[in-house]
Amino acid sequence: MNPRKVAILTSGGLAPCLSSAVASLVEEWDRHDRSVEILGYRSGYAGVLTGDSVVIDAEIRKGIHAAHLLGGSPLGNSRVKLSNAADCERRGLVGPGQDPLAVAAAQLVSDGVDVLHTIGGDDTAAAASELAAYLFDMDHELRVVALPKTIDNDIIPVRQSMGAATAADYGSRFAQNVIAEHSASPRSLVVHEVMGRDCGWLTAATARNYETWVREHVGIPGLVDPASWGLHAVLVPEIEFQIEELAEKLSRAMDHHGNVNLFVAEGAGAAQVISEAIAAGEKVRMDAFGHPKLDAVNVGRWIGDRLGELLDAEKTLVVKSGYFARSAPANAEDRALVAACASMAVESAIAGRVGVVGEDEENNDVLGLIEFDRVSGGKSLDVSAPWVQKLLIEVDENL
Repeated sequence: MNPRKVAILTSGGLAPCLSSAVASLVEEWDRHDRSVEILGYRSGYAGVLTGDSVVIDAEIRKGIHAAHLLGGSPLGNSRVKLSNAADCERRGLVGPGQDPLAVAAAQLVSDGVDVLHTIGGDDTAAAASELAAYLFDMDHELRVVALPKTIDNDIIPVRQSMGAATAADYGSRFAQNVIAEHSASPRSLVVHEVMGRDCGWLTAATARNYETWVREHVGIPGLVDPASWGLHAVLVPEIEFQIEELAEKLSRAMDHHGNVNLFVAEGAGAAQVISEAIAAGEKVRMDAFGHPKLDAVNVGRWIGDRLGELLDAEKTLVVKSGYFARSAPANAEDRALVAACASMAVESAIAGRVGVVGEDEENNDVLGLIEFDRVSGGKSLDVSAPWVQKLLIEVDENL
């Protein structure tokens, strides 16, 4: 049976693919059948819970292509965990004692949704799968076809999440400007904090892009040393470090070049910072998913303060590229991935199949529909991968 009404939502943190993914899905459904109604829920699952939606009518469809050039999400995002009833009630998304899953399911039934496309991470996909199962028990068929986005690129078994490549690209562009600050003062320490709670992929990929730029564009014999612009350490959650040992290693670069440049994942060393905060009697703020709020943990500042003192830095600059990188419009690489995923998503929905669209690492990286029970978060950066090892060798060469 061909779908009559399709709904789209974007959820979780921003990624540089959301606007393009919404546009691609609308365009793909239009290519299939312009009579299909399309509904967009505002602010992710918050919009489903409150019935806040927008009809993607003919006028919007006519202009939707412009969304490919935008960052952010035209529908808006939120971090809502449907299984966290207390948090949903506290935020006014459900009434006292209501089950968010039941409320969301009832809204989808009321809206007559046949197909739900979610664009988000593994938590977003898991919630959609739970909704489909709940509605199945209510004798209402809901086809859920999810598209994976996360700048962390940490979804199992998806090889490349939408938005990750663009975030690494823009993080490098950000660094190309701010690391020039090393020339503003002798003995400068520049710490660039990159998003990434438990996975160092984005930090490593951003560092790879930046190092490539340095090697291709920086250097004037006798005047500008590329090694002073290059990175002297890349810190990711997968590789443990001791701040004193790191300082001893970096002291060579500080004495020789007069500066030190670091890329740091926001989750690298976070456990130690949190432990120190708790020991000092401080309260660590948590999000709806039970994760410490890393913007409050502020690993980059902690590392900058410690290393600045140990390296006798005259100037310490700590910068974060996260919001700049994650809110960018999709680059050409991500636009191609988004288009392929949207096409597969619509094809799958029409065929009555459900799951998460992605390049399946457990099936030779073939783009296809991955069963929900095979999808999870928590993929780590493979530090033994050749491209990561090459990066670490290049960084050591800058010391």
